[in-house]
Amino acid sequence: MKFSERLLEKLQPIWRKNHSHPFVQEMGAGTLDPDKFRFYMVQDYLYLIEYSKLFAVGAAKASELEDMTVFANLLHATMNEEMALHRQYAARFGISEQELENANPSPITLAYTHYMLASAYNGTLAELVAALLPCSWSYWEIGKELSDIPGASDHELYGDWIKMYSSQEFAQTATWCIELLDKLAAGKSDVELLQLEKIFLNTTRFEYMFWDMAYNKQMWPTDE
Repeated sequence: MKFSERLLEKLQPIWRKNHSHPFVQEMGAGTLDPDKFRFYMVQDYLYLIEYSKLFAVGAAKASELEDMTVFANLLHATMNEEMALHRQYAARFGISEQELENANPSPITLAYTHYMLASAYNGTLAELVAALLPCSWSYWEIGKELSDIPGASDHELYGDWIKMYSSQEFAQTATWCIELLDKLAAGKSDVELLQLEKIFLNTTRFEYMFWDMAYNKQMWPTDE
């Protein structure tokens, strides 16, 4: 059994909670409050800025030229394509580029991105991939599942999001990350694999917390 298959089998109950979160389900049904999605878009933009740094660190830590090249291409695509799409999409919700650039991250956004970057800077390349994988993998799965709902991909507000993450291009990125983790995990000791599992579990939990944060529009409780 591949390491990625072992992860998904062992963590399936927690993994599926992301798919069943009300934010995701209501987005698929087209009933999600637009203000909640607006909040999500701003925080996801801030998240992507930090997430893209993982690809830069990955390129630096990779020992194989092919992996370095893919990481570099992912960094370029995220910074110049995915974030541009976010800015265009955000404009439909009345979010200006100035608002995006001046926005403050929520506590969950800070905690999630700082955890991933700490894993990336302080750990091995395998630990870096374990940290970034739940985001791309779960978004791909969620995008595919929502695209199977009749009319969901054509929704005037959420259809483009569903199309983006169910696309073949995004599938290729997620699949590459899955295969890279399997390659890097090969031959590692049980102790090392347990550490990778721990990181993957934590970022899977953070994924749920990110959906929950957006659904409840949570910022610092002391500022309320």
